[in-house]
Amino acid sequence: MMRLIILAGTATLLCAEQWTGAISESGCRLKHADGGAAAEKCVTACVKKGAAPVFVTDGKVMRIANGEKVMEYLGKKVKLTGRLEDGLVTVDAIE
Repeated sequence: MMRLIILAGTATLLCAEQWTGAISESGCRLKHADGGAAAEKCVTACVKKGAAPVFVTDGKVMRIANGEKVMEYLGKKVKLTGRLEDGLVTVDAIE
C-alpha cells in the first residue's frame, strides 16, 4: 500500500509544469505582466477589493485554483510550478 501512495505522489509531480510570468489580477490581467512597482501597488489594491489573482505568462492569462498560495507575490514576477487543466492552474510551488 505504501508503494502505491509513493507512486501516486511521484506521478503527480511528474505532471507538474513550470512557467515564468507575473501575478496579476482579473481586472487588469495582461496590463501587469511587467511585474514592476506600479503593478504591485495596483494588483494588491484590486485583490483587496475582491479581484481574483491570475497568472500571466507568454501573453496568456491563467486563472488560479488556489489563489491563497500567491498572495505574497501580487504584482511580482515569479517562477510558478503547478498543474494546468482547462485553463485553471493549481499552484504547487512559487518563487
